Amino acid sequence: MPANHFNTHCPDWAEALLNGFSQIFLQRHPLCGLLCLLAILLTAPVLFAGALLGAVAGLLTAQRRNYAKADRQAGLFSYNGVLLGLLLSLYFPWSPLLPPLILAAGGLSAMLTQQWLKHVYRSRSIPAYTSPFVAMSWMLLLFAEPSAPMAHIEMNTLNLLAAELRGLGQVMFLGHPLAGALVAAGLLVADRRAFAWALLASAIGLGSSLLHHETHAALLGLGSYNAVLAALAFSGQRQQPWLPLLGIVLALLVTPLFAAIGLATLTAPFILAGWLIRAGIQVLGKAAVDGTPCVQGENQPRLR
Repeated sequence: MPANHFNTHCPDWAEALLNGFSQIFLQRHPLCGLLCLLAILLTAPVLFAGALLGAVAGLLTAQRRNYAKADRQAGLFSYNGVLLGLLLSLYFPWSPLLPPLILAAGGLSAMLTQQWLKHVYRSRSIPAYTSPFVAMSWMLLLFAEPSAPMAHIEMNTLNLLAAELRGLGQVMFLGHPLAGALVAAGLLVADRRAFAWALLASAIGLGSSLLHHETHAALLGLGSYNAVLAALAFSGQRQQPWLPLLGIVLALLVTPLFAAIGLATLTAPFILAGWLIRAGIQVLGKAAVDGTPCVQGENQPRLR
């Protein structure tokens, strides 16, 4: 989730942390991050400490290792830590060992992100998205106890509307409609285009789950959150407005693959969909450059 603008000034700790929360939704906006933080605090307070610890661990690691100030300000070293803190707080009981584990996971995610960013800046390759979070979570979940079955939700109009919001909140493991409403408000403040695509993606994911008779998952928002992230990843592509829709469709299509191979879904479908689209863009762009007549081989235009 790279930042678009670079700043020569070191940010204060609050702005850096809040940007880390907003980067979960591919935004760089402190107020959006604050609303995401409030969504956790108000709807799942038991997860709040873990999320904050993960964010702090990522930021402190980046500061200690003198990573780029602009990237720290953008929140790029915190968002994976937030997600890891949420996951560990959700799947592991609180004990004296849990806070150090969250701190270690958040710090390691920052180091993995830095290595990926160095590669991206050098070769303009595919972004990491939440891959550090997913890779580390797959290993951590090997030691987690099975989660308790979720409560049944009745199919009615009110719950269908609530499921639209749950699709946003489930990006952060939050199943309360209020969490989704706060996230939606944050996206509206940060980028109205991103807000619109997120709501559309959640609705499409909900409809897809219902069509596949996955009613329980649909009403919990579990069939929507990867589509939401995939749409957000490409919502800024004004010259190619069809890319968010392609991201939504691909994320929904690849989601069953992870359950089929026995891996937790998490945000892996979003990552795979995003990588496939960006790889396709690079291949098509290179083919277009190679096929352009009267272009000198030593002076080909640089791809953006």
